[in-house]
Amino acid sequence: MSSEIWSEAIARTYDDDVAEMSAPEVIGPIVDRLADLASGGRALEFAVGTGRIALPLSERGVEVAGIELSQPMLDQLERKPGAERIATVRGDMTTTHVDGTFAVVYLVFNTITNLLTQDDQVACFENASAHLAPGGCFVVETFVPPLQRLPVGEHLVPFDVSDSHIGIDEYDVVAQMLISHHVTTRVDGVHRSSGRFRYAWPAEYDLMARIAGMRLVERWADWNRTPFTSTSTSHVSMWRTPS
Repeated sequence: MSSEIWSEAIARTYDDDVAEMSAPEVIGPIVDRLADLASGGRALEFAVGTGRIALPLSERGVEVAGIELSQPMLDQLERKPGAERIATVRGDMTTTHVDGTFAVVYLVFNTITNLLTQDDQVACFENASAHLAPGGCFVVETFVPPLQRLPVGEHLVPFDVSDSHIGIDEYDVVAQMLISHHVTTRVDGVHRSSGRFRYAWPAEYDLMARIAGMRLVERWADWNRTPFTSTSTSHVSMWRTPS
């Protein structure tokens, strides 16, 4: 699979690095929406990671399964209370199959962009559709490419400059790729890292869904169902299989 794998070093500090994304005001609306979509059925998370969403969703009484490519990320999940409720499978989200069918399959926090080719992103949609019961939903949360911020001829966009972190995204607008560069200051020193991602516009994801036999039913700017507009920086999109 053309995707980068999260390493032991990344997994070890992942929860601390995204601590703000685990705050109750962030997690609450996500879990509320997913629990509503599950509506008594099962939920499957692609790229379950360390369980940021799967664990609180399972606490709501939803039966949750998860697919994860990185063994170090799974190791972090398995050390947490409640991990025994999550049926995890190691594998990639383009081809790995989990037994049974699901009311909702979800993929959050920009992780669709970890798949570095259009073919693999289409395969991800097809795999989600194959897991869904009739009328089931595939939900993706990801960013809208901020290309309006790029002056003609420029390819770098700083997105965070603080005392502890400098983040700069490097865009290749021909290949629809970006490299996200990070310089982070921690107690053990200064760390530099970079990650590659393939971005797409919402309309391209809609076409991927149609290839996989699904149709768009809702799109919001965030999990609070803020209306999606031309200035939205992210989207939460939901596609449904035929009933």
